[in-house]
Amino acid sequence: MIETKTIQFSTRGMTDIIDITPKVAEVVKKSRVQSGIVCIFLPGSTGGITTIEYEPGLIKDLPEVLDRVIPTNKRYHHDATWGDGNGFAHLRSALIKTSLVVPFTDKKLLLGTWQQIVFLDFDNRSRNRRLILQIMGE
Repeated sequence: MIETKTIQFSTRGMTDIIDITPKVAEVVKKSRVQSGIVCIFLPGSTGGITTIEYEPGLIKDLPEVLDRVIPTNKRYHHDATWGDGNGFAHLRSALIKTSLVVPFTDKKLLLGTWQQIVFLDFDNRSRNRRLILQIMGE
């Protein structure tokens, strides 16, 4: 069985990190699927989905690390092409990726004790985001 659902929320941009675990867990709980996997997908190229321990120290550390790897204050070829100044956001999205698959059993996500699902908005402005959740199993 496969079900497709969406979740929506607003972001601030500039590596805004949002814990989406409760939203994903709620969609899985309300689905007709008891056990399987949920694929969380962003239809866009300036955000990312990953897991992390959602705690204040790591929420500060992750943007700092990304800024060392892919700085926001550097000019990228994309910026010259489109003039939107968000080349860094596209590169960060390519690095982190725009989807994540999480298994679940008895309608409960099988995440580690200190593991949460997070959405990262890398764009240089606030956005309204929509994620597609495809729930597959039996």
